[in-house]
Amino acid sequence: MKYLGIDFGTKRVGVAVSDAEGTIAFPRTTFANDDRLLPQLVELANDEKVVTIVVGDTRSFSGLENPVTKESDEFVERLKKATGLDVIRAWEAGSSIEASRYTPEERGHDDSSAAAVILQRFLDMRTGK
Repeated sequence: MKYLGIDFGTKRVGVAVSDAEGTIAFPRTTFANDDRLLPQLVELANDEKVVTIVVGDTRSFSGLENPVTKESDEFVERLKKATGLDVIRAWEAGSSIEASRYTPEERGHDDSSAAAVILQRFLDMRTGK
């Protein structure tokens, strides 16, 4: 089973894809969060033959919402409708910090690496690692 991981942001959306077995996540790309976003994600999900999409949940450690939560929740509903796929929320706290450890300094913050961290956490939990 192949998965698509998403790090949702108000300006950019990082995307990662798993291997065919659904065990390893790889950073893929970053899209602008604009009118082209949903069509780009639908196309990528179709091209990669994704069966499930995992979107980072922006809530805090204690479960409190933040300014991005409402927009992220609305995005998830639009994504479900546009793709017809299962969309699962996964804890994302600290994913950008963790991703920065693996991103070369000259590249700066890499949203696709954060998406890979979110997706890998989900895959590890799913397989009990």
